[in-house]
Amino acid sequence: MSAHDVAVPAAVEGDGARPSGRTYGVLLAVLVGVILVAPYFLYPVFLMKVLCFALFASALNLLLGYGGLLSFGHAAFFGFASYISAHAAKVWGLPPELAILSGTAAATVLGAVFGALAIRRQGIYFAMITLALAQLIYFVSLQSEFTGGEDGIQSVPRGVLFGVLPLTDDRTLYYVVATIFLAGFLLIFRIIHSPFGQVLRAIRDNEPRAISLGYRTVQYKLATFVISAGIAGIAGATKALVFQLASLTDVHWSMSGEVVLMTLVGGMGTIFGPAVGAIVVVSMQNYLATLGAWVPIVQGIVFVVCVLLFREGIIGVLSRWTKRPL
Repeated sequence: MSAHDVAVPAAVEGDGARPSGRTYGVLLAVLVGVILVAPYFLYPVFLMKVLCFALFASALNLLLGYGGLLSFGHAAFFGFASYISAHAAKVWGLPPELAILSGTAAATVLGAVFGALAIRRQGIYFAMITLALAQLIYFVSLQSEFTGGEDGIQSVPRGVLFGVLPLTDDRTLYYVVATIFLAGFLLIFRIIHSPFGQVLRAIRDNEPRAISLGYRTVQYKLATFVISAGIAGIAGATKALVFQLASLTDVHWSMSGEVVLMTLVGGMGTIFGPAVGAIVVVSMQNYLATLGAWVPIVQGIVFVVCVLLFREGIIGVLSRWTKRPL
């Protein structure tokens, strides 16, 4: 009996009853509506940062929340794509759409290489391998002339999208970033609710059983790792154009820690959780900036409180209260 002749393992049933397509439609419509009106009430650059990190956190959540693989090195894909995108726009003179695609492609290839090296390990061993590989990218970025070393790549031109849409205006760029975020978010949504996503959750919950049913779990996990790396690359490449800068901060291990924090605070294994977590963490960084070195301490306190009181994350708690996965 082959994997195609059997149902997906029942381990996925632990995610609870699924809301109807209409419910998801309403939630997505609300999300789109909020995104459309947000720049009229909040600073567009702040909103673009939130969207970039929301997409980054959603990419990690696909790997961690649905694949059960904790990566401490996702900043490598985010930051590497940022460098490639910035270099492509500034040095090669590519338009913004090609610069973003260049960064995304580079992150995807890097994800395939790192995934092939790390994916056969599990648990803490997998996490440590991803961290070690990410640190390798960090030190290469620090020493390489290509990345500008400690100075990074500055004054990155935003350019003209498709030759007709100048991105120098923050509000115009915001809607471009919003479109990229929604495209990435819907891609992740589709993956999660596809047969591939069902098998992925089965592997997360009971890998030996999935193997016994004929699924090649290593290939599923590798594919998820590469997809997650590519989406993280889109977020990093877009961020480089938003802030016109690619720096060592983007590839530092603390960036990997921040995106894990966003995922856990919002709700690991939920669809909307990473976006909510990104809003919380980026807002703290923005509005608590006057505290200086105390910001990480405040973030740590918030994280501890969330772990103690909201173990499922903000959206995870709401999902439990409403008895519907969100």
